[in-house]
Amino acid sequence: MTAPASTAPASAVPLGSGRAPRRAPRWILGVARPVAVFVPVFLLATFVTYLLRDISGLSPAHIQLGENATPELVAQVEHDWGVDRPFWQQYLDWMTGLLHGDLGKSWWNGTDIATILFDKALVSLSVAGFALLIGVVVGSLLGIVAALTATSPLDRIITGFTTAMSVMPPFVVGVALVAVFAVGLGWFPSAGYSAPAEGGVALWLWYITLPAVALSFDTIADVARQLRTGLTAASRENYVVGARVRGFSPQRVFTHHVLRNGIGPAVTVLGMKFPALLGGAVVTEAIFGLSGYGQFAADSALRGDVPAVQGALVVSIVLVVVFNLLVNIVLGRLSPAAQRGV
Repeated sequence: MTAPASTAPASAVPLGSGRAPRRAPRWILGVARPVAVFVPVFLLATFVTYLLRDISGLSPAHIQLGENATPELVAQVEHDWGVDRPFWQQYLDWMTGLLHGDLGKSWWNGTDIATILFDKALVSLSVAGFALLIGVVVGSLLGIVAALTATSPLDRIITGFTTAMSVMPPFVVGVALVAVFAVGLGWFPSAGYSAPAEGGVALWLWYITLPAVALSFDTIADVARQLRTGLTAASRENYVVGARVRGFSPQRVFTHHVLRNGIGPAVTVLGMKFPALLGGAVVTEAIFGLSGYGQFAADSALRGDVPAVQGALVVSIVLVVVFNLLVNIVLGRLSPAAQRGV
């Protein structure tokens, strides 16, 4: 008697070595996709940044020579700085140095831009990072409370409060904070900065608290609103209803199902808030007398120090790209729905 033929589909029969091709781990794909997007963005942004120098027509000779400029001296200075070479040669040399961490020299005083920006960026990143932390913590608390008490008077109060916060510019908030907490009450300094290595962490936090709070208002508002929206939508999903029917505790349903799947919009908005925090640092640093990254970029632009402005822009691009990459990775790890289709 002949044995019956196998009913398994042809696609199920292993080929070659008999092993099915392995798929890359999901977390690797979750990292590779954002990197594949951000690398060309970085290259394009840095090219446009360098192109702006060529379009501006500025020269180190006009900064260094001033009224003493003559055609011969201008030509000599431009030759010394290498700005008389073809555009593509200058760009390739600049990009080669950039990949090695060399941002060039300042036209204003000849100092190394990378060294200057490192010191200035520590000031700005201290304020922006603390503002981001305040925005995440306070915004998350407000968003969770609003979602748990949806359509209640407390929810309406939180919604109105965060809406008012979102329309208040950082410089207005900064001036008000200085007037009340620095001048009026004397709880915080009105200006200045102290590095953690110099005066300790406590003094460092004392100086950056008011600038960070002034910058954090918009982040608090957006995180709270997005988190409320995401949690409210997630609480209506079938898997949440099913978890409640199976008798899971409200705490477990919220932490394992609602929060994890509803946090996506709030995490996503952080990727857009970080560039705003860096941009707002220019005004905030002027109000609080901070010699930071934003103030350095503004002063360099007024002086026509193009390499310094380019260096500041490149650092901004790198920070924004890296931060958005981290946001995408965190979003993929926290929210399983974010990696569907990967």
